[in-house]
Amino acid sequence: MAGNDKSGILYLFDRPAEPVYVPKGEKKVAFDIPADYLPENRQPAAPEVLNRFADDTERKIPVKQISLPDLSVPLQLGRREPFSLFIPKHRKLAARLIDIFLGMRTYEDFLSVSVYCRDRVNPQMFIYALSVAILHRPDTKNLPIPPLTEVFPDKYIDSGVFARAREEANVAPAGSRLPIEIPRDYTASDLDEEHRVAYWREDIGLNLHHWHWHLVYPFETDIRIVNKDRRGELFYYMHHQIQARYNIERLCNRLGRVKRFHNWREPIPEGYFPKLDSLVASRTWPARPAGAVLKDINRPVDQLNFDLQDLERWRDRIYEAIHTGSIINPRGERIPLTEFGGVDVLGNLMEASILSPNPNVYGDLHNLGHVAISYCHDPDHRYLETFGIMGEPATAMRDPIFYRYHAFVDDVFLEHKNTLPEYSLQQLDFPNVEITNISVQTPNLPANLLSTFWTKSDVDLSRGLDFTPRGPVLARFTHLNHADFTYRIVANNRNNAPRRGTVRIFIAPRQDERGLPYVYRDQKELMIEMDKFTVLLRPGENTIERRSTESSVTIPFERTFRNLEENRPIGGDTLDQYNFCGCGWPQHMLVPKGTKAGFPMDLFIMISDYTGDAVEQEESTGCKDAVSFCGLRDRKYPDARPMGYPFDRRPRAGVETLAQFLTGNMAVVEINIRHTDTVLPRARSGSMSNTLTFA
Repeated sequence: MAGNDKSGILYLFDRPAEPVYVPKGEKKVAFDIPADYLPENRQPAAPEVLNRFADDTERKIPVKQISLPDLSVPLQLGRREPFSLFIPKHRKLAARLIDIFLGMRTYEDFLSVSVYCRDRVNPQMFIYALSVAILHRPDTKNLPIPPLTEVFPDKYIDSGVFARAREEANVAPAGSRLPIEIPRDYTASDLDEEHRVAYWREDIGLNLHHWHWHLVYPFETDIRIVNKDRRGELFYYMHHQIQARYNIERLCNRLGRVKRFHNWREPIPEGYFPKLDSLVASRTWPARPAGAVLKDINRPVDQLNFDLQDLERWRDRIYEAIHTGSIINPRGERIPLTEFGGVDVLGNLMEASILSPNPNVYGDLHNLGHVAISYCHDPDHRYLETFGIMGEPATAMRDPIFYRYHAFVDDVFLEHKNTLPEYSLQQLDFPNVEITNISVQTPNLPANLLSTFWTKSDVDLSRGLDFTPRGPVLARFTHLNHADFTYRIVANNRNNAPRRGTVRIFIAPRQDERGLPYVYRDQKELMIEMDKFTVLLRPGENTIERRSTESSVTIPFERTFRNLEENRPIGGDTLDQYNFCGCGWPQHMLVPKGTKAGFPMDLFIMISDYTGDAVEQEESTGCKDAVSFCGLRDRKYPDARPMGYPFDRRPRAGVETLAQFLTGNMAVVEINIRHTDTVLPRARSGSMSNTLTFA
């Protein structure tokens, strides 16, 4: 291994429940570990253990022996216990482990302590802490972290698949194994109307996005990592966009918008049976039957003890802070919730991260709300049950109650936004810049028609299948997809000099559940961001074209799935080649499903004045995440306007419809999204597969 090659640490993601001394990856790479790094029960037979796999090893990674830090805190969580970021005790243990990893002075020390921890620390906490550390250490931050689907496939895939996957791995040689088809309807039947949108809630890319966002924005660890630019506001905006997209998906499936879950004492009519097993804990994820009721939580084993009254008290105090326009800090002083910074303070208060200005008064509302829902089947641990899927960011978005609960969370932010002054015409307009025409074009279709369909894609399970023969074992999913398209914008710059502008593209449904046209106040809450980019407008007429695959919201398809047409690359240094950033909305979910007849939506495009958008900082190089939802690594959020601008505030007086909201630098056109209920192969986009190969 080259001296500056840091990719060796990624082998620690391979089969997390197999011992660290077993060869890793297709190329059978072994860590050359000191004998006293072995788990205590293996040390008496250290020579035999370490030599047992010598014949299977093709390459060794040396592990330096160091004086080890105190690991007593992270070791408090047992290896077979489930791990949840929402549980304060678990958060503190994980934060300590992250701090240990970040505190290692050299890459070699980081690798050494990681190897030592791997067979001792809870595997789920280890993978989380290792991922956060790799993303944030200067010497490893460009390494591509394997998607969690490959490390812990049990968080995403029906438990019945794993017996079939092991059979396929043991019976068929690598290269001739058949993909295991995963049915689209495995969690419920059409007797449950919520199941109409299960394809969306249970989408692998969507749940990966939610997990990866929480890796980039952990809520507890070193303050320098947590305190990212506009972190609290991004918590609001990313979840607000999830809500808007889910509501549109419901409208496409003849369902009403989500009803917010704000009375925490009434039964929850939506049941959910996840059909998932935890391979680490060797337990089934608990289900929640219809009609479940939240209870006070008292689980000493998890150091959890809070009442529903606590949640209600924190909620009321946050609403009071919004209506008085200020929060109280620990010294009893009032801190104003300002027009531009207030939402950021509120986001950190609401989540709550360690940036919360006063946790004693405002509590830990969002996180402990997740916990209360996830333990409603066993609030006092009398049945020795663990938390349900709402207790884990990697799985929470599968559950219908996630969206009802987040409708409440979103409403808190909306309450704050409604206290802010409306945008004036001067804040919206771009003098002497006018959009004269906009359209979208899908190849071989009429203008302003988008096309969606189903596509099958593969995920390789082999990295998460402990103690099975090597070689790819593929699970094949059916998921929503769309035909790529292009935006076409004609803009007139009547200034005598070039002007820079920011193009902001949104879409929203035109009609509500009853087929009535939306009033602006409701429609703006369903505006979903499709793209945002900077343009230079020359004097006169400008024609701007932008491909849907360039979206600032999404990450490439290949970051989520294997491409069926491409074989797994073998050998070679593939790290740079496949180094996509991991955070972002999945490209295949950019467009709502639509309907067979065509779902009417408004395409809204505005070009805002870049002088009001610009953030003074160097241009970033290297990988760009989906900046709208994830920001820029190590930099300020690249848009000075409030997130969601121009739809994040009440309309000015006299605006009842979207047409009345428009200024000259904006345009709207009706588009239709037509869904074809067939499975089509994915068109090749020309971008590279992101299957990370361990060379």
